[in-house]
Amino acid sequence: MASQQEISRDRLAELLNEDLSREYQAIIAYVVYSQVLSGAQYMDIAAQLEIHAKQELDHALTLSRQIDYLGKMPSVTPKPVRTSKDAKQMLRFDLENENETIRNYRDRIGQCETLGEYAMAEQIRKILMQEQDHQIDLATALGEEVPDVGFGPKKRTRR
Repeated sequence: MASQQEISRDRLAELLNEDLSREYQAIIAYVVYSQVLSGAQYMDIAAQLEIHAKQELDHALTLSRQIDYLGKMPSVTPKPVRTSKDAKQMLRFDLENENETIRNYRDRIGQCETLGEYAMAEQIRKILMQEQDHQIDLATALGEEVPDVGFGPKKRTRR
């Protein structure tokens, strides 16, 4: 991954398109999971997932607007959606996806600011706040501590 100093507008648009594909993935997953989760213990989280799906659509619209602003075409392809017959496994997939999304948005904020795109950074901060709420909802539904995910998954330091 490019360091903050090496980020360009084109690279930022590419990274935002990856984020957009992840938002599409989340929309699909939340739509499906909210409808197929069954059992009394999952009714609250199923209702939450419906709300998450709508919020993820808002995130996709925000990202598409930012990508267009950077002069690029927004992605049309979701990341693959994993499914399972096991409710806990579905929630685990969601939590893993949210963890990755949070790491990436934390990186994206710094990259936007490096380019002087402070308004864009603020838009992503708003998205990040909701993603962290989703993470809390999912961890709580799984009966787990909220994971500390840090920053991007492939963060390397170069000298």
